[in-house]
Amino acid sequence: MTRGSDWLDGYVKAWASKDEADVRAIFTDDAEYWFRPNDAEPTRGIDAIVAMWAEPEPTEAVHALAVLIERDDLAIIRGTVDYPGHASYTNLWEVWFAPDGRASRFVEWYMTPREAED
Repeated sequence: MTRGSDWLDGYVKAWASKDEADVRAIFTDDAEYWFRPNDAEPTRGIDAIVAMWAEPEPTEAVHALAVLIERDDLAIIRGTVDYPGHASYTNLWEVWFAPDGRASRFVEWYMTPREAED
């Protein structure tokens, strides 16, 4: 396994469990969680991230995610996330690692599918 794939496995586990310990295992105490790269401010700090992750999902997510590019301090993850009956997304994530392998900065880049042309 690699740092990126280990982190992604932890992310998927925390996403499914919503368990505070699982979320704390993948983000540093001072982590920044950016929902969009151009947001005015991120969700900042592990307590705020834990609280945000505790919020319910619209439906159970179906995902296909994989590490695309990786180096010691950064993993780029791509894939799709579908919330059946709600929304679908194509994702590209930046995961900036602290020395211990947890994310110190997480940035989501996501797109919704184009509308079908008639």
